[in-house]
Amino acid sequence: MRAFLVVMDSVGIGGAPDAATFFNGTTPDTGANTLAHIAQACAEGRAEDGRSGPLTLPYLASLGLFHAAHLADGTAQDTPNAAVLGAWGAATEISLGKDTPSGHWEIAGLPVPWDWGYFPDTVPAFPADLTSKTCELAGTSGILGNCHGSGTDMIDRFGADHLETGHPICYTSADSVFQIAAHEEHFGLERLLKLCQDLAPTLHAMKVGRVIARPFVGEPGNFSRTTNRRDYAILPPEPVLTNWVQEAGHRVYGIGKIGDIFSMSGIDEVRKGSDAQLMTHLADLIETAEDNSLTFANFVEFDSLYGHRRDISGYARHLEWFDDELGKLLSRLRPDDLLVITADHGNDPSWTGTDHTRERVPVLVAGRGPAELGHVAFTDIAASVAAHLGVPARGPGRSFL
Repeated sequence: MRAFLVVMDSVGIGGAPDAATFFNGTTPDTGANTLAHIAQACAEGRAEDGRSGPLTLPYLASLGLFHAAHLADGTAQDTPNAAVLGAWGAATEISLGKDTPSGHWEIAGLPVPWDWGYFPDTVPAFPADLTSKTCELAGTSGILGNCHGSGTDMIDRFGADHLETGHPICYTSADSVFQIAAHEEHFGLERLLKLCQDLAPTLHAMKVGRVIARPFVGEPGNFSRTTNRRDYAILPPEPVLTNWVQEAGHRVYGIGKIGDIFSMSGIDEVRKGSDAQLMTHLADLIETAEDNSLTFANFVEFDSLYGHRRDISGYARHLEWFDDELGKLLSRLRPDDLLVITADHGNDPSWTGTDHTRERVPVLVAGRGPAELGHVAFTDIAASVAAHLGVPARGPGRSFL
């Protein structure tokens, strides 16, 4: 008996009841629907870069993805007709953030118990004392950026100046985050990681959720980010699913940025890499993970490569890639395994702006069903995984198994 909890980062399905209170710039997220708008673009021939035709997700559909989407936002699509083999539902978040820590903490059983700290969309975005602290720790006379922006744009805008001055590129977004981009060779990867690690306590005291190291390589006009990203996140203030499982004497594997999100709390082993490499890690753990263990995975490239960049074709390609890989794994699960697939927020690539979108998320369960779970809470996912493993759960969640 084992549990696999897989987060398709940003694959929202619309319908969040409080979407009107979240914004991209001045536009509320009302009507944002990552999955539905990608499917619509594919059906209309507007997502033909590297793929073609309607969005094809047979394995996710067989677990109830489109049924969950219809439940979340019935106006977004016709009622699905495909037979479903898994259990499916739509989860609604209560934490007041549409970001990675908020979504993952709540999926792991803990709604965020405070308001996150954010930076204003002004230039400069950061208070003078924070800028001074960053310069002190970096050993530089200044920083670049000091504004809101998307990562690739920041590197394109300030990368050449960074190489010339040695100043780190510091920026933020609508999320509670302080990001630092620096060249792996000219600035140094270890130097960047140490800077972020040393600065993190200052940001965490401000209730800023994450300090993110964003290393890149290349030359002006040809910069690219690497997979050596590192998130320095606030430690959850109470035990979460990973702790529950570990405290019960069972092993917890983290795939992708899970270890960073939870500051390694309750994590025994971490495996990182690109999404393709992460899929290999997941396949390996389906074969080798210990009995009674939890494998908690995050596939980030839906969000980082396609959602924020508003790349509909790329997002559709990645969904179809994930679906094809999932099909190879389903038959390898043991009869008493539980696989739960969900998401942490939306990032509608058809939407204005570059930020996340407030949406409900799918909850798809292989190893149970067919069954309609209905509307559930994010915290119910943790309670259900704990129930499957026979581990005592804490917090507000209720098992849907």
